[in-house]
Amino acid sequence: MTRDKIIFIAPLLALLTGCNSVSSQYADSDKTEWGYKKLPYDEWKFLFIYPKALPALATQALMVDGEGYKTTYQYLDNTEPSQVSVGRWSDHLGATESYYNKGKALPLMLRFCWDSIIDKKSYETLIFFKKGTWEQMVTPYTDNRWNETYYRSTMIIGLAPEGKVRVWLGDRGNPVVPQLDAKITTVSGDKMKMCKGVTKSDFSYGYDEDIKEFIKDKTYPYGNW
Repeated sequence: MTRDKIIFIAPLLALLTGCNSVSSQYADSDKTEWGYKKLPYDEWKFLFIYPKALPALATQALMVDGEGYKTTYQYLDNTEPSQVSVGRWSDHLGATESYYNKGKALPLMLRFCWDSIIDKKSYETLIFFKKGTWEQMVTPYTDNRWNETYYRSTMIIGLAPEGKVRVWLGDRGNPVVPQLDAKITTVSGDKMKMCKGVTKSDFSYGYDEDIKEFIKDKTYPYGNW
């Protein structure tokens, strides 16, 4: 993982966020020089998952954050199966530990490469995050069961057949929170830019027996994703 500072350029900021200008508020102690709130915790994590028996694999990623850094992830944590997601994404997706997939500031943009084993195809997905996600990530919430304060500091990214991608924030045992205002674009083939030639899968291998058994008598894409 490498994290490099981006030279502050207003047009670039407008491209990433849809803002035409940055106010003088970025000089405030709780704001970055790009005008975004600083995280009230050290780091957040993002996890990739796929539905039960419909495997996918995230391979590389690039993120631009609210402190003006570009982070390149040559290695990503394992893409894990959601065993409770059959036919649709479950409302309770759980979370795992993260070694590589971490961020130190609010995410503005995330671009990543991934293989869909079930589609036998590689994809490139670009996500632009907006105010709704940022506000949730810096807002303290109360867990009344333990009278503890926590933050929605875990992002879960679901990879499904047809190249469908969904994004949620974990909410400490409560149903995950869909990030409906995130703009998600997924392409494949010649439309890919960063991800051309990037794959860790042998699509000629075919499906394992457990996958064949799971999709038997089912209709592609095997659910509503």
